[in-house]
Formats: sequence, structure tokens, C-alpha cells
Amino acid sequence: MSDDATLSAFRLADSFLPVGTYTVSYGLEQFAQDDRIDGADDLRALLSTYLRRQVGPAELVALRAAHAATLAGDLDAACEADRRLRAVTLSAEFRESAQQSGDRLLSLQRDLRTDEDGLLERYAARADADETPGNYAVVLGVTTALAGVDERTACLLCCHGFVTGLLGAAQRLLSLGHTDAQRVLDDLRSEMVAVVEDSADTDIEEMAPFAPLVDVLAAEHERAERRLFAS
Repeated sequence: MSDDATLSAFRLADSFLPVGTYTVSYGLEQFAQDDRIDGADDLRALLSTYLRRQVGPAELVALRAAHAATLAGDLDAACEADRRLRAVTLSAEFRESAQQSGDRLLSLQRDLRTDEDGLLERYAARADADETPGNYAVVLGVTTALAGVDERTACLLCCHGFVTGLLGAAQRLLSLGHTDAQRVLDDLRSEMVAVVEDSADTDIEEMAPFAPLVDVLAAEHERAERRLFAS
């Protein structure tokens, strides 16, 4: 990758990026409220489940498809991956969070990037017309492809961003210090690499996240009277 592409990857992985991911916990809040996680070990196991059962078989598959479609100039294929990801995401909160974060990332990229072939604008037009949902993972796939970030790096970036986002949520929900959070992040590096490798040969028709307890608790979170996070 070029230096510009590497710096673009750094920026997209930075929690400073204003896409609103700090407002979501992807069900972690409900796990904490139900006393299902207690400390770094439980959190590490839960995040591993998220990576293996949801991020890898769903978000990364959609991201890869969108990245490849963007390089090929095939907007229809990117939108098909987008719609497929929404269809297999059971939790309403997860769907809404992914769409809101995707919309913010897309808006930011439209302001910052020079869209030479117009693909980003055409994709945004379809999202604005509700012809495609604009999921965060798909927007990230489109964005990284246009920025010259290779597909594997984009997938690793997605995993890293997901884990650091949930670790940030965990620090607000649990008695988790910064050092413990970094230990969990370090322990999950091999897991991130593994799910990226596993997603490499998966077609969008095979996209199949499966984490029943996460989906059940996410549904409970939708009806919770008090919520710190949007999901």
C-alpha cells in the first residue's frame, strides 16, 4: 500500500473518527445488566464470540464483497452485499446502529474525498433513496477500496475498530481499567487474524451469523427502560 493508503487506514481505525460508534455496545450493555460478564476474562470470551459468530461470517463477508465490487466499478454488487447483510442481521438495534454509523462514515467521506469516478456519490444516492441500507461494513469496504487500502487490511481494520469500540463501552459498563482493556485487545489479535482468514472464501449467499444469546439479549435491550447505549 502507498503511504497515503496507510494513513487513510490509520484514520479509519481511529476512535477519533466521528461516526458515532461510541454510542453503541452491540448488546454488551445488556450482558452487563444481566450480570453475565464479570471482568476481563468474561469480556474476552464474549468478544471472541462476537468476532467468530457475527463479525467474521457477516460484516467481513459484506466488506470484502463491497471492496471487490468497488475496485471493479460494480455498484450493483456492492449494494447487493449491503442488502444481504441487513437481511441476515436479526437485531433491530444492530441494523439501526450499522446504518447510522454507515451514514456518518459515508457523509464524512463525501466531504473529504475527491470522487473521481462518481461511485461514492452514486452509492450515496442509492442509500438516500433507500435502495440500499448503507451498512457501516459495506461503506467501509467501499471507502477503503477507493482509498487504496487492500482488502485484508480493511478487514483487520474492521475487526480492530469493532473490538476497541466494545472495549470502550466495557470501560463505562464494567470495572475495567485501561491496562486490562489493552490486555484483552492484545489477546484477541490472533482471533482477529483467524476470522479475517476464514472470511476470505465466503460468498455473500453464505453469509450466516449465528450468536443466539447475543440476539436474545439485544432484543431485551430494545425494551429496557434505562439505556446508556443505543444498542
